[in-house]
Order: sequence, then structure tokens, then C-alpha cells
Amino acid sequence: MSMFGNLGEMAGLMKKFGEIQKNMKKMKEDLAGIEVSGKNATGQVEVVVSGDFQLKKVFIASSLVEMKDAAVLESAVFEAVNNALLQAKTESVKKLSEATGGISIPGLTE
Repeated sequence: MSMFGNLGEMAGLMKKFGEIQKNMKKMKEDLAGIEVSGKNATGQVEVVVSGDFQLKKVFIASSLVEMKDAAVLESAVFEAVNNALLQAKTESVKKLSEATGGISIPGLTE
């Protein structure tokens, strides 16, 4: 009797796995369509990144360029990119949780 119960559980798990695979494909498509932006503290640099971590746009205020200080410009771009990537990661984690139905999958959701 218990053998058939285990087979039933296995069938249920396989069905759930199939749903997760389908959801993961949709999640990847959804993430590619999401765009988030990050700015440096002064707002002089803004970058736009997709949810799948592709850099889409970079905006640099002319006032920052006119300073002709490479170190300041590099720091501002660095800060803006990191802020955008953090937002993209947050979106990715949220979508991944939706795709897996909240199931923790080692290597993916942790």
C-alpha cells in the first residue's frame, strides 16, 4: 500500500516540477521586459538595467562631464550601476519566488 502512496507523491512532485519549469520560462521573459533605474546620490548619473541584468541606458548630467574629474565621474557611475543592479536583483528574487510558488530550490532561490 505505501508503495502506491509514494508513487502518488512522486507523480504530484513531477507535476509541480513541470509547472515550475513553465513558470521559470515565463519569469525569464518577464524579467527581460522589466526596466529599473539607479542613480548616484546627487542624481547626476542614472542607469537603466533590465530585470535580466542587461544595461539599457546611461545618463550623465553635462555638469558632471564639464567637471573633467574622472574619479568623480567613475564613482558616480559606479554608485548608479550598483543601485540599479540591486533593484534588478530584488525584482529577480520576487519573480523567482512567484515562479516556484515559494518553494526553496537550492542554488536558485538561496
